[in-house]
Amino acid sequence: MAKKEQTALDKKNWTQNFNLVGEAKVNDYTFKIDEHSEKSDWVYNSLNLQVDCGEKYGRISCELMGGYGANRDNFVYVHGKKADGTDDFENQYTIDWEDRLDPTVLSEVGELGMYTVGLEKDTKEKTVYTKFLTPYDAIAYINENLTDGMIVNVKGQLKYSVYNDNVQVKKEINSIVLSKAEPDKYRASFTQTMLLDKDSVDKPDKQRCIIPITGYILEKFKEYNGNDLTEGGTVKGGKFVPLRKNFEYEFDMSKPDLVKKAVDKVFKVKKGITMITFEGEFIEGGAVVNATEDDLTDDIRDLVELGYYTLEEALAKCTENGNRERRMVLRKPQIKMVGDEGNKVPVIQKFEEKYTEDDLMLDYLIKKDVEEEIDEELPFADDDADDDVDASDDDSSWLDNL
Repeated sequence: MAKKEQTALDKKNWTQNFNLVGEAKVNDYTFKIDEHSEKSDWVYNSLNLQVDCGEKYGRISCELMGGYGANRDNFVYVHGKKADGTDDFENQYTIDWEDRLDPTVLSEVGELGMYTVGLEKDTKEKTVYTKFLTPYDAIAYINENLTDGMIVNVKGQLKYSVYNDNVQVKKEINSIVLSKAEPDKYRASFTQTMLLDKDSVDKPDKQRCIIPITGYILEKFKEYNGNDLTEGGTVKGGKFVPLRKNFEYEFDMSKPDLVKKAVDKVFKVKKGITMITFEGEFIEGGAVVNATEDDLTDDIRDLVELGYYTLEEALAKCTENGNRERRMVLRKPQIKMVGDEGNKVPVIQKFEEKYTEDDLMLDYLIKKDVEEEIDEELPFADDDADDDVDASDDDSSWLDNL
């Protein structure tokens, strides 16, 4: 019997964004302006901003970076607009670096391809919004206008990567504007599409009242586990990799029956791979104490002087994080109104059997030249990983003991 062809992984109808509302915390390490790379002609601006979203959520970090090559021709990749003013993603083209601030040029670019900054007010106390094509220019403008303690509304995209076999997430800014929100309206929210399989729901932690949820996030890589995902440059941008990311779902110990129904309704996967979009919240607690140059020991100073670390790298290494926690808590599945105008109906953004389990068993998930370690390297659940768990499709007996 011929092997069934795998369904190609894609991110159609996929969402992964964030929204932070709170006080901007600006210090000496928030901005780097016109920094020069030590390894190339790259000149860049960077923004590493913490937003204090209140006691419930904590201080949440977000970032932005961009630059240009000092000794090369630089271009900005953009997309255009349709006749009705909406973004035309099919119309992609480049703009010369020197023209990136030209208002006539900007007027032809799709809104979703620009960075929005609104940190100034006009004479009528209305916020002035400025659009930029590049992070480099947006950061320079933010540096001139953002002050410590400003109440801001920050939006952007979640970007996932792998470092030392751990999946990390960064919050990449594409909009920062002034907000009138009072502290009781501060928030740190995200919307994330993910893939779930029958092993995504783990045993509950009764002390913390959470259920660990393993979701699979699709991100595109040009290289993964030593494998070339561009196929020698023929596949532009590489291929999607399902990254295994841990989330949490909080439950009420006093309502075990309701918890069971909630898990069965939303998280349970009967067959194949389910695609579902959740709305959730970041919770990041614990104080962060930024180190200064005076805090560095003589040994660390020597390493800086000898060029092993830049001063910024050394200060980052010596910053005290304490017992800082970083949690992504899933609150509810997203609902969208779909259909024709005037006849729309609410639909839970959950699509069962989006993929089969075989669709996630990709050759390039195996570390190159280490094929015997396949069970440890595949970023999806191993059916036999926990001998104490009944693998039957309908098993949710652990919920009965809440």
